[in-house]
Amino acid sequence: MPDLKIRELRTTLLRLPWADDPWMKGHALGPQRDLVVVEVVTESGLTGLGYLHLLNLPLQRTIGACIAEAMAPRVIGRDATEIEAIWRDLWRTTLTGGRGGVTMMAQSAIDIALWDVVGKAAGLPLHRLWGHCRAKIPIYGSGCFRGALGEGMAAKAKWYVEQGYKAIKMQAAHIGDWRQDVRNLRMVRDAVGPDIDIMIDINMGWTADQAIIAGRAFLDYDPYWLEEPVLADDFAGYLRCAEALPTRIVGGESHFGRDDLRPFLENPKLPILQPDPMRGGFTELRKIATVGATWGMSFAPHLFPELNVHILASIPNAIWAEQMGLLDDLWVEKPVIQDGFILAPERPGHGLAFKPEVLKDHALT
Repeated sequence: MPDLKIRELRTTLLRLPWADDPWMKGHALGPQRDLVVVEVVTESGLTGLGYLHLLNLPLQRTIGACIAEAMAPRVIGRDATEIEAIWRDLWRTTLTGGRGGVTMMAQSAIDIALWDVVGKAAGLPLHRLWGHCRAKIPIYGSGCFRGALGEGMAAKAKWYVEQGYKAIKMQAAHIGDWRQDVRNLRMVRDAVGPDIDIMIDINMGWTADQAIIAGRAFLDYDPYWLEEPVLADDFAGYLRCAEALPTRIVGGESHFGRDDLRPFLENPKLPILQPDPMRGGFTELRKIATVGATWGMSFAPHLFPELNVHILASIPNAIWAEQMGLLDDLWVEKPVIQDGFILAPERPGHGLAFKPEVLKDHALT
């Protein structure tokens, strides 16, 4: 084994324009892409990469400061294989000011980078290091944005289907009346036909009452799931929706770790969990997958298929990856997607590397 003592924790803040992609029309993800990149550099020179894509969250410099002030001093000098101990230490030392939010996101980037180092040192992709289960995972085409309106969502959904996707996700709520959302769903269903699964993302836009009323009207168009129908902390609202509707009620992307998801786990009426690797890292998401499997819950983590593919390829309860293509133009080798499946890569670690010009030309000073 190479010397994996951590010599440096290098943080780079990136601000990039969006890719010139006509299918990004209608998104509300901010005027540019803001990333926090963390590199764990070991004494042997072996380096691991972690990152956060903040979407429209204006906390880039804040997270960078948190890493520098609260976390780097507790990580430098330790062995990179101490992943569990480091995760717990960072969580406990920021407990009174964290338990989620900025601190959890900061340590998630470090956690992702640590696992990348260990995978590289072992010469194994992470899904094989963790125990390989499958080589490919179903993936759905996401980002049929509400801002593109019904016609735009239908056109993008059809574009995904033409590429071989068997499922797509459209947005609802936040703009207009729920009856318009029903009309939008009808347009999407007409565009893709009866054999394509349609997920619907509410992005926490309704109360439980509104979600139940709209959800009943959606039934005529065979929705696959209703995602984040209510605010993340409205666990009672989630359970009301799950009890009132035959459609799957799903969520988890806005929650921070197992503890934040405990009401779902104690009342396992959500059949699918959707945690976000930016809110717990690989370490916590693997635990969520295991606990969820205990209660018969499937796993379909939020976005970032280039990272999540490793978890999904190594667990028995994987069901879906999500593809929106938000970062595909930044990677030396982007995820391989064929006929509605994402293929688990065989490069050591997570196998990701930013193109050199990305780090060189778009770093904030």
